[in-house]
Amino acid sequence: MTYEELMEKAIEASKKAYTPYSKFNVGASVLTESNKVYSGCNFENASFGLTICAERNAIGSAIADGERKIKAIAIYSPNQDNCVPCGACRQVISEFCDDNTEIIVKIGDSLKAYKITELLPERFSL
Repeated sequence: MTYEELMEKAIEASKKAYTPYSKFNVGASVLTESNKVYSGCNFENASFGLTICAERNAIGSAIADGERKIKAIAIYSPNQDNCVPCGACRQVISEFCDDNTEIIVKIGDSLKAYKITELLPERFSL
């Protein structure tokens, strides 16, 4: 799967987001080590702390299917270019990736790839 194809899946997932409060849709698609793809969107709750990000939604689907290793994750929001993951999502991504995992975002018509070490230096681990 190309990064463009992975991003297209994230774009489609963003269209399913439930964001009545922020109106900030996000979609994410995870490519696992076994070359399966899992997508997720963000969904909000009136109790804001119960809101779930698209990245954690997609990763949770992969984990529920027995996957444990992320090769790449594409993240997209129609509301913002370069929509990088929040701090909580960065920590969750770091649990299931290695230093070569690509975190792909869209900037205009281009894609940009980050490594987790760029987005979360000195990450927490046990």
